[in-house]
Amino acid sequence: MTAVGVVATLTVAEGKNADFEVAFKELMAAVQENEPGNEFYSVFQCKDNPQQYKVLERYVDQAALDAHGKSDHFRASGPKLAPCMAAAPVIEHLDGI
Repeated sequence: MTAVGVVATLTVAEGKNADFEVAFKELMAAVQENEPGNEFYSVFQCKDNPQQYKVLERYVDQAALDAHGKSDHFRASGPKLAPCMAAAPVIEHLDGI
């Protein structure tokens, strides 16, 4: 098994930070509770740009990442997070070594 990492850069619209953070905390809790293949899932606000957040993710393998994207809680987060976004997410996929 090879671990898989993801770094997602999310740009939040002005005035939407609080809404974004509430919705994303719900998603983080659901991932941690329901995805045994997820080893780390957390969001960080950039210090030099408060509208930008980085989501750091680690999965045991590609199948676990695929399951994350298909999960009910991930799909349900879309309508909550979408109104907060100022741009499309930038997603980086990484292979563990």
